[in-house]
Amino acid sequence: MNALNATGDEARAELSDNQLLLVVAAVAGAFILFGLVVSPWAEIFPGLVKILLARDTLITDYIGVGGMGAAFVNAGLLTWVTAAIYRFSGAKIGGGAIACLMLVLGFGLFGKNLLNIWPIIGGVYLYALYKQEPFSAHINTAFFGCALAPVFSEILFSTAIPVSLGLPLGLATGLLMGFMLPPAAAQLFKAHMGFSLYNMGFTAGIVGTLVVAIYKSYGFVPDPVFIWTTGNNLLLGGFLTLLFVALVGGGLHLDRSALAKMKEIVALTGQAPSDFIEKVGIAPTLVNMGLTGAIGMIYVLLVGGDLNGPVIGAIFTLVGFAAYGKHPKNIVPIMAGVFLGSLAKPWGAADPSIVLAALFGTTLAPIAGRFGWHWGIVAGFVHSSAAQAVGVLHGGLNLYNNGFAAGIVASVLAPVITAIQWRKADRPEEKL
Repeated sequence: MNALNATGDEARAELSDNQLLLVVAAVAGAFILFGLVVSPWAEIFPGLVKILLARDTLITDYIGVGGMGAAFVNAGLLTWVTAAIYRFSGAKIGGGAIACLMLVLGFGLFGKNLLNIWPIIGGVYLYALYKQEPFSAHINTAFFGCALAPVFSEILFSTAIPVSLGLPLGLATGLLMGFMLPPAAAQLFKAHMGFSLYNMGFTAGIVGTLVVAIYKSYGFVPDPVFIWTTGNNLLLGGFLTLLFVALVGGGLHLDRSALAKMKEIVALTGQAPSDFIEKVGIAPTLVNMGLTGAIGMIYVLLVGGDLNGPVIGAIFTLVGFAAYGKHPKNIVPIMAGVFLGSLAKPWGAADPSIVLAALFGTTLAPIAGRFGWHWGIVAGFVHSSAAQAVGVLHGGLNLYNNGFAAGIVASVLAPVITAIQWRKADRPEEKL
């Protein structure tokens, strides 16, 4: 199949699964190259070792743990390995897979590394074996499920548990959690009906809460961590700008009308499942990924936030899910709602947790897409509070804390909005 298959005005670029993986690998390669350029090579390997040995509880900025170079090299290498697993598993590469791979890349800057992800993946693999199903059918669940990777790191490197006990205990816990995730995720999706795009964040929050509750009952309480770097906005902002321009340029290279076809994407609600590559094509999707990521970065800079490992991880969640549900029209109301919440509540828009809530909270974009921008603002406003309250339940061991909070918000808010709109439709006189 040619990279560009043009047929009149309906021309759309089509890439094979391998070519889509190469696009992801190129972005990951840019991370590695950036890491090798900004830090002395002699510092990168020791930095990677520090990252592998970190406890990873929220919030652990790998730039502050191992240095900027090591953090970006870790993220890039992790994504390369993940892409190779996708390739050899024979998995279909659509919008969901792109979202998952971009999450791996982003969270490779805070929380996920080449040591702590394997027990979760192994647990999902065992589930696939048990169900006699191909691993490729559950591969997105496996890598999304690495939201719980810090559980393994916390148990293994905790000072309260000797390594001789922590290693088998951490492995067993990780395998069990991974085994639980596929059936739990399928069931919990029904609660929010696709109005939260981070279904695995919701699932990981529930599973993580149960696991942490059990460990707490035996006296093992995760110690809080807060590693947050500042002062790198110019350097990191320049790097991100180049990446976003490259994504938009790549889309336009594949299809010169890709920017105009963005109107097809913004017309979609984004309610999951919503694979933009399948619905619209890869070229407009690449443009959407670049533009959506740029909006996230610009928001952070406008409110005076910091660009660092966790924030770039959140921005790349925007980039990834711009292939599976997010676009400028449905994310801006959510971010506006979180910002308005910062004006009405006792925290600032530039506070770390609120910046992350504004970016990760765009998981609720389908509410704005389906019900209108005003309900998107309401969802963002509510989410800004919910995200601050749920972390204590899982002890910071679910990297998708905002996904957990948003799952709760969507599960409550979406049915309420539906009921209100149904009543208005049922009683037309109320519209007079």
